[in-house]
Amino acid sequence: MAKNQTSLSAGIVAAIRKRRPTVVSREAAVNRGDIVIASYNIHKCVGTDGRFDPGRTAQVIGELGADIVALQEADQRFGERAGLLDLEHLRREAHLVSVPISGFSTKGHGWHGNVLLLREGAVSDVQQLKLPGVEPRGALVVDLDLKMGPLRVIAAHLGLLRHSRAQQAEAIIEAASDAGGRPTLLIGDLNEWRMGKRSSLSFLSPVFDPSHATVASFPSRFPLLPLDRVLGNPHSLVTSVAVHDSPLARIASDHLPVKASIDLKVGRRGDHNNERIEVSRAGSA
Repeated sequence: MAKNQTSLSAGIVAAIRKRRPTVVSREAAVNRGDIVIASYNIHKCVGTDGRFDPGRTAQVIGELGADIVALQEADQRFGERAGLLDLEHLRREAHLVSVPISGFSTKGHGWHGNVLLLREGAVSDVQQLKLPGVEPRGALVVDLDLKMGPLRVIAAHLGLLRHSRAQQAEAIIEAASDAGGRPTLLIGDLNEWRMGKRSSLSFLSPVFDPSHATVASFPSRFPLLPLDRVLGNPHSLVTSVAVHDSPLARIASDHLPVKASIDLKVGRRGDHNNERIEVSRAGSA
C-alpha cells in the first residue's frame, strides 16, 4: 500500500510539472489595462498554523490588488452560518465591496460560503444557485456592468465527490447559457486536479475549457494541485493566470489565491479563438 501511495504521489507531481509552462511576468497583462480577477478559498480564516485570524486573511486579500475577488468558505458552515470577515474593513482598506445577496442568516456574508467582492461597477443581476450533489453547495451568478464592458461572473465551490462535481458542472453550463452575449467567467475552488476525460470538469466543455490556465494552488505550503480556476467564455477572455504565493498567503489558508487578467475587448469582438494564456507564479518565492 505504501508503495502504491508513493507511486500515486509521484504521478501527481509529474503531471503538474509536465504541464507547468514558462514563468512570465503578470505585470505585462496588468499594464495592458486588463481587469484583474482573483479567487481565494479562505478556509474559514483558519491558517495552516491552526490559528483563526480574519485580519490575516483580509491582509492577503489586500495583497492581491484585484478588481473582482471570489471567496470560498467565507461563512461558518453550520449553526447561524455567520460571516467570518469584517466587510467594512475590506471596504476601507482594500476598496472592495461585497455583492449583496440573500444569505442563510442575517449574520451571513455569502451563499454556501461564496462571496463576490467588487472594486467598482454596477450589479445588474444576481442569481443564487443551489448546486446538485451529496454535500450542500452553491454558486453565485452575477451580471456586472463595468467601465470596460458587461461581464457575467459565476463564482462557485464544487463538491468533493467526482459524481457531484459532474452534476454541478452541468448546472453551471445551464446557468452560463442565458448570459445574453455577455463574456462569462467561471471562477472558484472547483476541487478537481485531473485533466482530460477523467476530469469531472470535462462536462464544462466546450463552453469553458478546463485544460487552460492551470496553476497549482493547493496545498498552500507546497502547492501541487490546480484546484482553483479562472475559466472564460470565450476562452481567450482570460489573458494571464498566476498563483499568488506570498509568505503570508502560505500560512493564512490551505489554498493559495489564484489571480488572472481578462480582456473584455475580446468578449465584445466575439473572438472565440483560443489564444495563448500567460501563466506565472506571482509573489515572493
